Amino acid sequence: MTERAIDTTTVQISQDNLSIVAYLAQPKESGSYPAVVVLQEIFGVNVHIRDVTERIAKLGYVAIAPALFQRQAPGFETGYTPEDIEIGRGYAMQTTASELLSDIQATIDYLKTLPNVKKDSFGCVGFCFGGHVAYLAATLPDIKATASFYGAGITTRTPGGGEPTVTRTNEIKGTIYTLFGMEDASIPAEQVDEIEATLEKYNIPHRVFRYDGADHGFFCDRRASYNPKVAADAWEQVKQLFGQLA
Repeated sequence: MTERAIDTTTVQISQDNLSIVAYLAQPKESGSYPAVVVLQEIFGVNVHIRDVTERIAKLGYVAIAPALFQRQAPGFETGYTPEDIEIGRGYAMQTTASELLSDIQATIDYLKTLPNVKKDSFGCVGFCFGGHVAYLAATLPDIKATASFYGAGITTRTPGGGEPTVTRTNEIKGTIYTLFGMEDASIPAEQVDEIEATLEKYNIPHRVFRYDGADHGFFCDRRASYNPKVAADAWEQVKQLFGQLA
């Protein structure tokens, strides 16, 4: 597949009294494209998330990464040191499911105003913290395809407190792919099994990918846990999934 030339910019999305900063990447060529919302790790809309957003746009999508920590830490982005992890976790703990869903819906509503976006073809992809948030976002009526990478805590909690996110599985409207590394200590195998069983219980179109030998963060080429072979396979799965939006 030939990669498309793209444009990138930073935009502001109005949400109640909040202005959400988002990184937007889109094909230069005029046309009508499906759109994908990219959901960050705890490290903000950093270079890795911007790179993923650009990679998706080069495939022929309008891709956007909203700052999920806009309320807690405007402009926050960081690397992957132990200190960075602690800071990012602290901000993630301050988020709530209702605010995250509201911000993602506002992002979708913004995309609908763009002349080159198909108004009924939206997907999302998230990593780490964003992988958990993507499972939540899959419950939004507009989302037709979701890729959730190594989202920890889906079976045990939800942002801001309340019943675990997995209890909302029956609200998922489209297709969801979940991707896990089986060496990921933050997501025990039995939690992956529970997610799969719940998706099957409610007849949600899905695939669950279990990658042997892969750790948390296997898709990020800026982390020590990066696994090129697994990341390449996962990317092919994501492309197949979002192909349903075309």
